[in-house]
This record gives sequence, C-alpha cells and structure tokens, in this order.
Amino acid sequence: MNNWISALADLQNQGEPCVLVTIIEELGSTPRNAGSKMVISASQTFDTIGGGHLEYKAMQIARDMLARGQQNTHLERFSLGASLGQCCGGVTVLLFEPMGQVQAQIALFGAGHVGRALVPLLASLPCRVRWIDSREQEFPQQIPEGVRKIVSEEPVDEIADLPVGSYCIVMTHNHALDLELSAALLKRNDFAYFGLIGSQTKRVKFEHRLRDRGFDAAQLQRMRCPMGLTEVKGKLPVEIAISIAGEIIATYNANPAPKPRARAPSPTRTYRWRAALLLSHQVGGAFAWRWAELCSVRSSSSPPGELHKVHFKNHFLNQVRV
Repeated sequence: MNNWISALADLQNQGEPCVLVTIIEELGSTPRNAGSKMVISASQTFDTIGGGHLEYKAMQIARDMLARGQQNTHLERFSLGASLGQCCGGVTVLLFEPMGQVQAQIALFGAGHVGRALVPLLASLPCRVRWIDSREQEFPQQIPEGVRKIVSEEPVDEIADLPVGSYCIVMTHNHALDLELSAALLKRNDFAYFGLIGSQTKRVKFEHRLRDRGFDAAQLQRMRCPMGLTEVKGKLPVEIAISIAGEIIATYNANPAPKPRARAPSPTRTYRWRAALLLSHQVGGAFAWRWAELCSVRSSSSPPGELHKVHFKNHFLNQVRV
C-alpha cells in the first residue's frame, strides 16, 4: 500500500490520469474515517478507503470516469449493508476527483524564444503538446513531460496528423512559413483554437493574402492574431507566453464537459468553486505555475448556513527556468 500523496505526485509527473477518492462523510459504523483517501489509476490503486466491496465499487466508478475522460467531480453515497456485501451498517459518502485529464491537444509550431518560454507553461496544464520545428538546434536539451518534440523539414505536413479539435499555435521564425501553416489550418478548419503570433499589421497582410487564396471572412475570423489575453501586457518572451497560455485556458474552460447525473440519491448538497489561477513571479529566474481548486459540501442535516469545508488542494504543477 503506497501513500496516496506520493502516488498522486508520481502519476502527475508521469502525465497519467487518475482519480482521487476521499471519504467526506461517515454516519454510524464505517471501515475508515472521513478524510481517508486513495488514488486510482487505470491499472493501479494506492492507499485505501477501507477495502472490501466499498473499495471495489469505488475502483469501478473511478475507472469508468477515466475511460469516459470525465473532468468534473462526482459524489456518491453508499449504505454499508448487505446489498453492498458489507456488514458495518453505516453510511459513507465518497468524493471522486479526476486528476490529470487532458483538456487540450496542442500543436505549437516554432521553437524560438517565445516557444521555449511557452512550452513549459503548457506542459504544466492538463494538455498534451506537439512541439514542431525544422531546426533541431533550437530545442532545449530537456523536453518537459507531456511534450512531444517533432523535428520536421516540412512542418506544414504535420497538420494532416493533428487530432480534430486541436489547439494550434503558429510562431515560427519565417513569415512565409507562418502563412503556409495558416492556410493549411484554415483549410482543415476543424481546430478548437488557432493563434498566430504577430501584430495587427501582420493580420491585415495575412488576411489580404489568404483572401486571394479563396478564404472567406468567416474562416479568417477564426484566426486569433494578435493572440493572447489583451489584459496581459509586455514584450518579454515569458510575458507573451503567459498571455497566450491564459487565452488557451480561457478557451478550453469556456465549454466545460456536462455534469453526469448522480448514480444514487445523496443526502448532501454540493457547492463547488473552480478557479484556475496563473501566478507568474520571478525568483532568481524561476517562474511558478499554480492551480487551486476548492470543493465544499454541506450536509442536509446541518443547520442552515453551516458550511463544512471537506477538501482543499493547492499544488504547484510545475516550476520552470527560463
């Protein structure tokens, strides 16, 4: 039996999705107390919430969530009686929290100074990144976990292999190549996001040339140029990278996955807040990427207004040096 904290950290470092299961409420006789946790991946389990049929059912639910790519949390109430093959007789409420699910497939064209600042930030998100350039020497020696380096003499040819709904970022060293990549992406027109680095002047020039190739206004409107959050100002590579990463986050969070119906009635009422906070600060050249999520549950038996905070996590997913 491995410690769930270490297991969770190891799985996240490996980029392997998992589900964190927490006992958030106990009534009567139960095998483990509230706060007990276990981590479940597609092929392994770590720590325990008490064993027996309860744990078996938790593993089934967690692996079903992983198979479906579910990203929102789930609550389920279990009566620990004969129907579950348990003899405790109490009641347990479990919270299932998916961890490390991929939110976006990202294709980044260009390994220049902005690309080298952006990739570590994207790698710390629940994303998978294809990093594409024709210049082997431009890539750093250490490639972050979750990033696939692709050295291609013809970067435009890589577009045919991108998954539908990819997030595409074009920032190569060559304006002519940027134009060809833009044309190929707009021709496919099945991306979730397409951002082109450059100024408004570059956009006007590209729009003119792309119209000459037969692209209409609706297609050109899908191209983000300039890209990045307008609220994030700055010209340093890392400042530009943070702006672009923020826009990627805003885009994939704009249409969250629908919440599935609960499997069984629960006596709890759930209030959840989700926040994705990008904190960039320089400490000896280091930049930190932080995420936080707060989940709170109020029992129906609690007095009105009494809020029981049952889970709070605030972990650093990555720290990179630029």
